[in-house]
This record gives sequence, C-alpha cells and structure tokens, in this order.
Amino acid sequence: MIDRVIAQARVDGVLLEIETEQEWIEDKGIPFIVRWITSLVSKDAARARAAGEKRAAFNPFLPPDPKLIIGDLGPDHRVVLNKYPVIQRHLLMVTRRFEPQTAALHESDFRALALTLARLGGLGFYNGGSEAGASQPHKHLQWIPATPGGAGLTRFTDRLSAAPLLEPHHRSGLPWRHAFVRHAGPLGVNAEQLQQAFLLACEATGLPPAADPMPPYNLLADSQWLLVVPRSREQHEGISVNALGYAGSLFVRRPEQIDLVRRIGPLDLLTAVAT
Repeated sequence: MIDRVIAQARVDGVLLEIETEQEWIEDKGIPFIVRWITSLVSKDAARARAAGEKRAAFNPFLPPDPKLIIGDLGPDHRVVLNKYPVIQRHLLMVTRRFEPQTAALHESDFRALALTLARLGGLGFYNGGSEAGASQPHKHLQWIPATPGGAGLTRFTDRLSAAPLLEPHHRSGLPWRHAFVRHAGPLGVNAEQLQQAFLLACEATGLPPAADPMPPYNLLADSQWLLVVPRSREQHEGISVNALGYAGSLFVRRPEQIDLVRRIGPLDLLTAVAT
C-alpha cells in the first residue's frame, strides 16, 4: 500500500523527494551520517518547503493532500507521506483535528506510534515544538524505515542490552540529559508500555509529561527502546537538529557545513542544543 501510494504520488508530481549525498563522521566511536542537498531540483523543493513553512496560516495537514494519504490509523490519526522526504518512505502520523505540536502526547498518540512500529519496525520520532526541530505546528509523529547504517537507536543501545524492562537508563558517553527505557517485552510493542516508558523517561530527565505547552524535547522509539532528550534550542552555529540527530543522523543545507560539523563534533553539537 505504501509503495503504491508513493509510486502514484511521484507520477502526479506531488512527492518532491530531496536528493542528498552523505558522509560519515565518527565521534568517540559513534558513527554519524551527515546528509546535504545535491541537486538543483532538490534545492528548489527545499526552498518551496521553507516558503510554505513561513506562511503561518497554511496547514498542510488540515486537510492533507489526498494524493499523499496512506490511510487511517485509528480514529484520531491519518498516515500521510512526507511531501519533501530526505529519507525514502518517510511517513507522518497526523492528528485529524488540530492539536499544537507543543501539546502533551495522549494515549491515542502512543497507540498510533505503537501500531506503526508493530507493523513496520523502523524508527518513530517526535519533535516537540519548533525548538526541538518541528517544522509544522500541527501535531504529527514521524516514522522512517530501518536501513543498514541509517538512523537508529542501536548505535547507542548496544551497551544497554542487559537493561531491565521499563526502567530508565543513562548511556555513558552521551553528555546531554537523556533517558533510554526498554519498552517492549516478549509480546512485542504495545501502546500502554510505550506510554509508560515515556512517563519514566520524562521523570528521569525532569520533563513534565502533561504540561501545556510542553517544553521542547525529542522522543524516539524503535521496537525495543524509547529515548527522550529535553531540548534548549533548534540550532547551533547555523546547523539545525531534530530528533534524528539523536539517532545518529544529521542534515546540513550546504556541503561547506560538513567541515563545521566535523570541527564542532557531532556529540558536542547535540549537547549544545540539548539541556
């Protein structure tokens, strides 16, 4: 179903995929992938995206473009394609009614995330507000597929393999405030344990889970682990960071910024935008 909608969206010209090149940077033994835009067509698409984001009254999710809709995900969410994907098969779990991206996450949000992870694996994530990397004010969770060497939590959770279920853990070597929680047992992903893991991670990091609005933060979850990182700002020295930075994936707009990432160091970059 997903691939069929993607193929038709390409034919219809509504899916504007951003072509990138990538380079690997290792920092204290942790591999990071850094992507940058390469083609003029992709740069035009990126400019169009930026222009759309500046139009405060425009909400691309209310309603979403019907040619980008994958389907319903329970009574409260729709799954739609990211119109400007840097990573292929990038999906968004969008609330049917407007809720701000800074609103607290509800049981229905965790249910949507759990269903997606159970069916597709991969990595789910949430940018809690503009200072955490959100580009749209309408609440949406996101998902990308697992790819060899791509964004993922395993580069960090490898040292936590013996960690008990539903207990917050700090991973040594990561200098920013964070909490990992193993949420899935033998029966696989479920919404209740995913939400419980989030509450435990919030408690461990001092993040109020029901604040309105929520302070900026990033949430990431795969089929085993959940990670919460409180945020202080969206960018450092002109390099923007969203949740995927904490899964080992960074994005820069110009190739010259690769040297800047290398000079700062990915770990220090992520620390600078955390709390």
